[in-house]
Parts: sequence; structure tokens; C-alpha cells
Amino acid sequence: MSLTHFDAQGQAHMVDVSEKPETAREAVAEGVVIMAPETLALAQGGAAKGDVMGVARLAGIMGAKRTSDLIPLCHPLPITRVSVDLAADPALPGIRVTATVKTAGKTGVEMEALTAVSTACLTVYDMLKAAQKDMRIEGIRLLSKTGGKSGAFRAP
Repeated sequence: MSLTHFDAQGQAHMVDVSEKPETAREAVAEGVVIMAPETLALAQGGAAKGDVMGVARLAGIMGAKRTSDLIPLCHPLPITRVSVDLAADPALPGIRVTATVKTAGKTGVEMEALTAVSTACLTVYDMLKAAQKDMRIEGIRLLSKTGGKSGAFRAP
């Protein structure tokens, strides 16, 4: 398998997508922030910095929109939808973050979905770090993607 972000001489380059057709594309990613039950209680309505999950949701949306500014070889994309969902999960204990990103374009939105999740998780950490410094961000991964030449993918 060849890596698309390297040319024949092994130099990094942005993939040329000019000849690819535009297709409807969607990617879904997830991640979790593991924390103590007491910290989770703060996240659900008592953190000094305000609405933890609401701010993290907005940060995730902003992260998806700015992916090409953060990841050097990502194309700037006309994103048509970003949804970031955060849910308290006492069984972890922690917060589950899921992001869905859509576009109609020549390249996929996997990186945008992963960046949305990463940014939201980092924002949760930032807002709660005064209460707990040893929180863990884990399991950031692509769950699914549709559209494009490679077709559909669903994580096992």
C-alpha cells in the first residue's frame, strides 16, 4: 500500500484531488474523557468555568472547521454539517464525545471528525483540570465514514 501524502521521491505533499468527483461524505468519530465521579458531577452542572459540555460542544465544532489550519496536508473543505454530542457516562466514569461531520466534496471529512472529538475532549479537560489533573483522554478513533472512492468504512 502506498501512502498518498508522499510523492515518488518521498517528499510530503498535499494530495491532488482536482480530478476526483464530488460526492456526499460523512465521518463519525468518538473519544472519552475518563475522570473521577466527583469531577463528572462538576461537569454536569457545577464547574467554576460554566457549562462544560456546552462549551466543549462549541469547541469541537470550531475544531472541525479549523482542521486544515491544524493538520498540514488537510484540504480546506466546505463542511455542510458538524454535530458534536457529549454524554455523561457514570460507568466510565467520564464523558463520551461523538462527532459527525458532513460535506459534499472531493475528499473525506475523517480528519475533521477526529479533530472535533479531540478539541472537545481537550476542552473538557481544560475546564475541569482545576478539580482533577489526572483525567485521561482515550479511545479517539474513527467509527465510520461514507462516500468517496474507498467506499464505506465501519469500525469493528
